Amino acid sequence: MNKGKVLMLGWEYAPFYSGGLGIVTRSIVNSLKKQGMDIILVLPKVPFELNEDQLEIINASKVKIESPESIIYSDIEINSLLTAYSTSYSYKERINKLIEIGAKEMSDKTANEVYGTNLFNEVERYAQKAAKIAEKYPHQVIHTHDWMTAKAGLAAKKVSNKPMVMHIHATEFERSAGNPNQDVYEIEREGMNGASKIIAVSERTKEKIVSNYGVSEDKVVVVHNAIEKYPQAKRIGKKINKTDKIVLFLGRLTLQKGAEFLLEAAEKVLRHKRRVKFVFIGHGDMLPFLIKRSIDLGIEKKVMFTGFMDHEDVDKAYQMADVYVMPSVDEPFGITTLEAIKNGTPVIISKQSGVSEVIVNALKVDFWDIDELANQILSVIRYNPLSKCIAQNAEEELKRLDWDKQCKKIMNVYEQVNSK
Repeated sequence: MNKGKVLMLGWEYAPFYSGGLGIVTRSIVNSLKKQGMDIILVLPKVPFELNEDQLEIINASKVKIESPESIIYSDIEINSLLTAYSTSYSYKERINKLIEIGAKEMSDKTANEVYGTNLFNEVERYAQKAAKIAEKYPHQVIHTHDWMTAKAGLAAKKVSNKPMVMHIHATEFERSAGNPNQDVYEIEREGMNGASKIIAVSERTKEKIVSNYGVSEDKVVVVHNAIEKYPQAKRIGKKINKTDKIVLFLGRLTLQKGAEFLLEAAEKVLRHKRRVKFVFIGHGDMLPFLIKRSIDLGIEKKVMFTGFMDHEDVDKAYQMADVYVMPSVDEPFGITTLEAIKNGTPVIISKQSGVSEVIVNALKVDFWDIDELANQILSVIRYNPLSKCIAQNAEEELKRLDWDKQCKKIMNVYEQVNSK
């Protein structure tokens, strides 16, 4: 398929992004272009024009369709999937139980309460627009990203009769900590059954696809996420103050990401070492609970919640941090781990993460084991030789994970579906 055309149906694309999917999509596009592919990238809404050589971005909001009278569509800008899974449910009592027993629980909100009516409507409308686009723009393969674009991929496939590759960055089982929303699950299952091949970001995610969606194992190909080539990062000496160590968390403040476990571990760390600050970057519906919990634990002066940060500021935060912690309850991959390593930061990661399959030089812990997490944090911030050893060895590992290599695997998938 060298010099072929890919119709890629995305939900966000850096710099139009609010989470990791936008960055990953950009990296995949850039590497596919290097290898001779032309990309037609369709996005639900684009704030301004951005086209490059071998890349044409189509703003789906400008594609006219006849909407069924039964569905009232809004003109709101669509958020990425990375902000689409929040709920207003109060976690106070259940999260305490979660920490105690290490169980995976989730709000039993209905689809509309969790995802919002507009999101489902936009998914349907995006699918209709994808069909029109597929009819107009010649292509050899359709590449979709996650459940929001599954219907669009199937609609495009019906029009062009070209093979569809469904790229799964996270299943509904992973996002919901084991309690899937039925409506989203059905969309995912329909997309997976209609796809010629499925790309999973980890063996962990592949196992969930095979066991939960009725998909045969040989239909799923694992292509781990990677990171674009980068210059050597320079560590930033400036700290919050001269003596405090910095423990960093970055991610959505939702049940899946496990920020509450780090908060519980923080209280234990601070019993032994007071000169530590815990910085949480991100937003999400658990923020009010986390703020209150930090007050209840008596550590509110040692905890900072920054909200969303742009990529440049996030890199600076990594470079200032003494350790990065990813305590996810269920993480398909965990691209932030690679970003932290790129910036010279030692990492502690959940054993329940896909990235643990490819990064050996990290401390690993069960998300629920806050005692062990506290011990690992104390070890890294107390013993500088350990910190340097983890960071330096992990960076050597990172050199094996670049997008050019991973996209050759994606192109192999394209070749397979087009040879049938």
